[in-house]
Amino acid sequence: MNETPDAQLVRAIGPARLTVTIINLMVGAGIFVLPATVASGLGRGAPVAYLVCAALMALIVTCFAAAGSRVSLTGGLYAYIEVAFGPFVGFVAGVLYAVMAAFAVASVASALAGSIMALAPAIATAAWRAALLAAIFATVALVNIRGVTPGARLIELVTAAKLLPLFVLLAAGLPMLRADRVMVEHMPSGSLLGQTSIVLIFVFAGIEVALVPSGEIRNPATTVPRAVYAGLAFTTLLYLAIQAVAQSTLGPALQEFAAAPLAEAAGRLLGHPGRTLVLAGAIVSMFGYVSGDMLSSPRALFALGRDGILPRAFAAVHPRFRTPQLAITVYALIVALVAISSSFTQLAILANVTALTLYLMCIGAAWELQRRDVRTDGAAPFVLPAGPLVPLLAALVTVWLLAQASGREFRVLALVLAVASVFYFIRKTGGRL
Repeated sequence: MNETPDAQLVRAIGPARLTVTIINLMVGAGIFVLPATVASGLGRGAPVAYLVCAALMALIVTCFAAAGSRVSLTGGLYAYIEVAFGPFVGFVAGVLYAVMAAFAVASVASALAGSIMALAPAIATAAWRAALLAAIFATVALVNIRGVTPGARLIELVTAAKLLPLFVLLAAGLPMLRADRVMVEHMPSGSLLGQTSIVLIFVFAGIEVALVPSGEIRNPATTVPRAVYAGLAFTTLLYLAIQAVAQSTLGPALQEFAAAPLAEAAGRLLGHPGRTLVLAGAIVSMFGYVSGDMLSSPRALFALGRDGILPRAFAAVHPRFRTPQLAITVYALIVALVAISSSFTQLAILANVTALTLYLMCIGAAWELQRRDVRTDGAAPFVLPAGPLVPLLAALVTVWLLAQASGREFRVLALVLAVASVFYFIRKTGGRL
């Protein structure tokens, strides 16, 4: 068989399934805790930060849509950037994606293990935590090795399960909204808004992860734009409603419940059963994020193997299940090890900075691909509106957000990229690994 690795994959992801995957990856662990963090920084002005992040993501996903409609290779943002700017820049993008995805999912998995152990104190030991994390990643890896369809179906099931407690909370809280607690009194300062947004952007990330299995998306020229806009619109409205209910229910005390603000709000609205339901929903949400990441992120290793940067074995496709089994297995092992030795907060901030850097590269790639009129499957692509205006605005706002991060995150990122660049040139000049 002389088929390319991408040609062996099954295009089983349509608009609805991609939209569900995006929603699942965006509505992760963060929304269950960040309402208190945002309120701590901005008070009643918290909704402004959501709108700022949503506006930024709207600009960025427009660039995602334009690039994704022109490049249908597996790898998502890595593939878009590689086609636009060549192998080395593409490799840098692949490293950025791997760092972002691994640290983000490891931080969520770490929080997931902690939440489960909080419900079962008898297993709250380091050994049980390691065993639990290993079992979680082994399970989701096995499901995804057995096919992209079972992996996507698992995501659909988990997405429905984790949205249910949030909808119950909204149904109880929206009719009881208090205007004096949700109306914005005055606009926050730019610096304070930026400092809050660099943390809040975590709950808007995830679209880039969902786009990695581009080689398994049907009709990407139309599927990608529809799915990214639908996913962003749904989650933005959901987040605003959740923040409003939390602020209305808890008032100024919201920031005091940093560990589980939504569970506290549910407890006051619905009693102990409501609190338990939301806590369970948080656990399901975290598991859903891990499941969605396992469907998408191993395809980045597959793409690096396909392009000869990693050993070709990473591009191997299972003869029966038609999935990149080695890429899935290795990725699950690496992330499990990181999660076992890591905590949530530090990894989440580093993941945010890495994601924004990757977004900046994709913004440039979207314009370059349109300028050259690149088309990998012949279909009419999605065209960036207003010429270079959208990518220019997206780049400016992304740089503004990056400026809110500390130097420590950039030093870590620079070290990772320096080591990766040395590896790249050794790989290219010294033969195969």
